[in-house]
Amino acid sequence: MESGTVKTTTQNGIATITFQHPQSNSLPGSLLAALAGEITAAGTNPQSSVIILKSEGEKAFCAGASFDELISIKDLETGKKFFSGFAAVINAMRKAPKFVLVRVHEKTVGGGVGIAAAGDYCFATESASVKLSELAIGIGPFVVGPAVERKVGKSAFSQLSINASKWQSAAWAKEKGLYNELFPTAVEMDKSIDQLAQQLSASNPEAMTQLKKITWEGTENWDSLLLQRAEISGQLVISDFTRNAIAKFKSK
Repeated sequence: MESGTVKTTTQNGIATITFQHPQSNSLPGSLLAALAGEITAAGTNPQSSVIILKSEGEKAFCAGASFDELISIKDLETGKKFFSGFAAVINAMRKAPKFVLVRVHEKTVGGGVGIAAAGDYCFATESASVKLSELAIGIGPFVVGPAVERKVGKSAFSQLSINASKWQSAAWAKEKGLYNELFPTAVEMDKSIDQLAQQLSASNPEAMTQLKKITWEGTENWDSLLLQRAEISGQLVISDFTRNAIAKFKSK
């Protein structure tokens, strides 16, 4: 199975990072590492002033963790390393000295919700419903939790986390603050993304960097916090309960 790809194009001060995986844009470890690397590189590239993060296709924006990789994990160290990949992506988005605009064109699950939450501004279509399904497979949204909770608050995060089999609508996600703008179609969404990206690319880079620092105040401990959370997930994923739950989920 193809491991997926990540590519970056830079034009007129706008760096567009696009990821894809044939299994509903799920995220194996190699793709997470590549994605974190591209975000970090775009953040330091003097040719770009703003970053757009998107996925390919017309179906799911992101199906979260790769089930094939989850079920192959046999020990704590491997499990921690895999979930640290999500930590690396979220921290790369957080620490990039440029605004990251996230484009969510369809449903997003688990780690994909974390990516949406880690964006500085998130655009979505009206069909882009969300779900944190981790508890349903015996884990929990530990690594993405701080990013999601920062955007939607503890109550809404608890709702998503506990009712792990229920999709919440894009309208719900916008009401809670996960999405900033909703659009009936991807075409309309892309026009708005392009407009804001062009506006930001012409703005004062230093002002944007300082503003981003202010909006992320209080997250300075995430380098260590998210790794601690990755260890919790890594421990859970090798349990018999979780391995059986993932196998059952995959067989549906």
